[in-house]
This record gives sequence, C-alpha cells and structure tokens, in this order.
Amino acid sequence: MKGGWKEINKIRILRKNLHFTQERLAQLIGVTQQAVDKWEKNGAQPSSDKLPLLAKILECTIDDLFIRETG
Repeated sequence: MKGGWKEINKIRILRKNLHFTQERLAQLIGVTQQAVDKWEKNGAQPSSDKLPLLAKILECTIDDLFIRETG
C-alpha cells in the first residue's frame, strides 16, 4: 500500500518477551491457542473486548499491540 499505513502485529514479539507460550497467553485471555496463532499471523484480529486484558497481560497499551509503518 504505497503512501499509506501498514499495520504490523506486535503480539508475538510482546508475548515472547514475557516468555509466554501461545497456549499460556490463550488461557490467560480466555481464548484458544488457535486464536492467538491467527492474531500473530494477521489472519484475524483480537476482538475489541479482549484488547484491554491482552494489553494488561502483555504489559503494554492497546496502541502498543500494533506498529504502523509507512509503506
């Protein structure tokens, strides 16, 4: 997308920094491991009701879950 924003998912980076497995993160949030895998591969986005808890668990803000790059 030239001249626009590209959103990059940081969930995997933040999760690994805290030494959580996908399964452990999923348990803490109340979703399946497959859901976390999809989030990390940009196959799906976390639902908006999960974002505050996800940010709290990953010790960041909701905005920190995503990086925006110009492309």
